[in-house]
Amino acid sequence: MNFVIQSLQPFSVVDQPSFQELLKDLQPNAPLMSRTTLRRRIDDAALDMKRNIKEAMSTVSVIATTTDCWSTRRRGFLGVTAHWLDPSTLERCSVALACRQLKGSHTFDVLGSSLNEIHSEFGIQHKIVRTTTDNGSNFLKAFRMYGEQDENNNATVSDESEDDGEEMGDEDQHLEGEVDFVDATAILNEDDGLQFQLPKHHRCACHLLNLVSTVDAEKATSNDSYKRLSRSTFSKCYALWNKCGRATTAAEMVEDVCKIQLIRPNATRWNSLLLAVERILRIVKDQGEGALRTLFTALKLPMLSSVEIAFLEEYARTMGPMSKALNILQGESNVQMGWLLPTLTLLITKLNKIRITSRYCKPLVDAVQEGLQHRFADMLVEPEFIAAAILVPKFKTSWTCDEDLIQRGMDYIKGHLEEDSAHLSPANGSSESDDEDFFASFKKSAGQEGVKQLEGYLASKIDHKDVLKSYPAVCKLSLKLNTALPASAACERLFSTAGLIFSPRRARLDAKNFENQLLLKRNRKFLS
Repeated sequence: MNFVIQSLQPFSVVDQPSFQELLKDLQPNAPLMSRTTLRRRIDDAALDMKRNIKEAMSTVSVIATTTDCWSTRRRGFLGVTAHWLDPSTLERCSVALACRQLKGSHTFDVLGSSLNEIHSEFGIQHKIVRTTTDNGSNFLKAFRMYGEQDENNNATVSDESEDDGEEMGDEDQHLEGEVDFVDATAILNEDDGLQFQLPKHHRCACHLLNLVSTVDAEKATSNDSYKRLSRSTFSKCYALWNKCGRATTAAEMVEDVCKIQLIRPNATRWNSLLLAVERILRIVKDQGEGALRTLFTALKLPMLSSVEIAFLEEYARTMGPMSKALNILQGESNVQMGWLLPTLTLLITKLNKIRITSRYCKPLVDAVQEGLQHRFADMLVEPEFIAAAILVPKFKTSWTCDEDLIQRGMDYIKGHLEEDSAHLSPANGSSESDDEDFFASFKKSAGQEGVKQLEGYLASKIDHKDVLKSYPAVCKLSLKLNTALPASAACERLFSTAGLIFSPRRARLDAKNFENQLLLKRNRKFLS
């Protein structure tokens, strides 16, 4: 069973004569498993795995999830992954919860209902602090309708309530006029968003950065000189990429002349354009412009000029920090929500330095910075994200020089430390009256202890996460704020494995069997 699951084999492999002969040679007396028995054992193993996952998640109080939609073989699926930090080791734990088939349109109510069912199945709906998704309008509306707060963590106001003020003036007219008949079916079927509640929502930071590096970066073409230079440069590059992608002789020529193959940009993959440009610049650096000129001449393509090559170098230097930021934030094992603002702050600082020395790409730098400020405006000043960064020992308060920003995060931390201490502090005795309990908020000793721990944590020069264990109150708040992931890349990795299982020769695989195989492969450590 492990062989079939981990090596992505079809169930029919146990019926193949060559496989049966191999087993008989290894162990002549061993009984051979049938296809039906294999299917039954996989179903039983999936139930056992889910039971172990529930037990593991029952021991933690804070969990975060990521979710996304995926389509293949004319079928749609909703993937969900769960993540938490082990309170004893502070290590990241991740599991795949589901990859469930969605039938019909992927509307906001279908997504919200399915996501709530999965959370309820594992009993974690009240433990989830945040759910990270991409920027699809269906996900945004689902969390706007059913979530605790909207995607910017502000209180939501429904469209109907915004129009209440305009309709109040007609109240007397309805009272004195004739009776209005209303279709009761429409009222009963109306979605009021009260069927269930989803957790807080977080937009995937990597999707936002991808939009900045593609959509927002395109606004740099409003500058005429940049527009002419970039379009002439990239038109020649795309001519080369397309030629090598369509003709095997051209690809062989590239390998013979340049000793390395080119990378073709792909619109669905982050950083693909930058990687393609860096490969051309690597050829220029290793083989010289002569090799590139020979290649363009042999393929009968217009050669890149020295100015255009300089533009490509500056383009790669400008977009390089964007690529590094993407790679950092799409991590899973070591990355926490507290990494988001330090990464964005450092990215903006690097772009400011690049702009000073830029000759051709200043409009690109301006467009990227404008996009960052526009798409991350709310996150950059969100007190919870600032506090999360401060409670990461790697950063503390060294990631920004903005004192107001740090103060906002410190106020958030101190307020929550005092609040948690007040909830945890026991009464001085069972005989204490209700009146004394009412005035218990004036007792500052518990709250002051949390603040003292915060001061000790900030004064410590140790930047390893184990330093949090010395300050229990600070550690507890750090776990709560940093459990969530800034990106939904974990769910996309789930779909990468799913694509290997759903191979063209296994297109008739039923949804339940497919989900069991996928979860068993991804959650192998939770299989007894």
